[in-house]
Amino acid sequence: MSGFSTRIFEMHSAPGGLCTSWHRQGYTINGCLQWLVDTAPSSGFYRIWEELGAVQRIRFVNHEEFVRIEGVNGDTFIQYSNLDRLERQMLDIAPEDEETIRKFINGARDYAQVGTPIEDSKLHGAAYQSKVLTFKTLHEKWSRRTVGEFFSSIKSTKLRKIIDQLWHPSVPASFILMILSFLHRGEVGYPVGGSLEFSRAIERRYMSLGGEVHHSSKVVKILVENDRAFGVKLDDGSEYHADYVISAADGHATIFEMLGGRYTDSTVRSYYECLPTFPPLLHIALGVNHSFEEVPPIANGISFTLLEPIKVAGMELNRLGVVIFNFDPTLAPPGKTLVKVLLNSDYDYWERIHKCPDRYRSEKDQVANQIVALLEKRFPGFEDHVEMRDVATPITFHRYTGNWKGSYEGWLLTQESSGLQMSKTLPGLDNFYMAGQWVEPGGGVPTSAISGRSAIQIICNRENIPFLTSVQ
Repeated sequence: MSGFSTRIFEMHSAPGGLCTSWHRQGYTINGCLQWLVDTAPSSGFYRIWEELGAVQRIRFVNHEEFVRIEGVNGDTFIQYSNLDRLERQMLDIAPEDEETIRKFINGARDYAQVGTPIEDSKLHGAAYQSKVLTFKTLHEKWSRRTVGEFFSSIKSTKLRKIIDQLWHPSVPASFILMILSFLHRGEVGYPVGGSLEFSRAIERRYMSLGGEVHHSSKVVKILVENDRAFGVKLDDGSEYHADYVISAADGHATIFEMLGGRYTDSTVRSYYECLPTFPPLLHIALGVNHSFEEVPPIANGISFTLLEPIKVAGMELNRLGVVIFNFDPTLAPPGKTLVKVLLNSDYDYWERIHKCPDRYRSEKDQVANQIVALLEKRFPGFEDHVEMRDVATPITFHRYTGNWKGSYEGWLLTQESSGLQMSKTLPGLDNFYMAGQWVEPGGGVPTSAISGRSAIQIICNRENIPFLTSVQ
């Protein structure tokens, strides 16, 4: 859009990296997006999605329910998208904690009122600056405490257990309140068609502007001369030269493999030595010959308590979360449904097993069997309807995306990491930039979009040319 001639080298045969889908036995396995923020025109960020061509031809589903938490005694807590309904339910459970509950929900309402100030095309000049200042003041107030710290004084044991299951206690309260505000404003949608269709929409937009995409083209080395990046070398030995190189690939592979670790300092090294990452996932997808009309559409699915703990791939489970994609008929044949379970896992565990192919396959089969058996207890008759099983391990994620230790979203969002402003350059290396989740703590698709946009703005400023955007 800003007048550069550009090309993308993608190691996989399809675009999107982690934001992808794949096909098995007539089912489309949605590998990433269960919900996406700022998918409504009311959002200031929506303009960025329009620029990328990501929303114009995709239908988004807005869910009334974000997640359901089920207890062993039949109690169910629903995290509604609507803040009024969510507040009433929390008060019904813990009237003794009314002051804390109302303060928290009112914080989400404040975020909802301010909205997202990022590139808000509906505001200009003083009005936009005022909105940015209001948002900044609100964000500073709520970023000082984690969710766990905010709810540390509540009296209700029942509500405490629910909150621990809903939101990780180490996450800054500001992050949860922002998500709640997006949900309340109707700006959180699921893209019908799944993650790969979303990525392909962006690729089509890029190619329509003259961009080149090279699939199945793994970069193994960033070419450098006199501390200046001048191109890339692929695994087939071919080289491509350029004025600038931008890596949106895995951060660890970029810095310590493609660049050989030559351009680091204590700050960069400390990220990879000290900062926690999102745990790698076991991704279990099941094709089920059942419509699940009896289950309401729920963005993040149902989390239910197991009658007794069970070990799956070396990790002990007390609860199981399941997403039933009955709100996306494109993922399964008529009358059938894609069902998905995500489990935190251990990369080292799977790396050891992967060295023995027979054991690796056997372990994946056992995981699928265990999950099906657990879902049978929650949905009687489930096992008889399962006709497709697919298990992706942390090794699978690493093989197809290069992501360090299979981490699906980079740096875990904590109080320590949430305030970090990571540089998009590396010390001592010119004409090189990084974009994506490894320079944006908390990761995710929207932050990666912002990151890529920012990298181009930096280059435009360096070249003293205007940063231009357009909507198709």
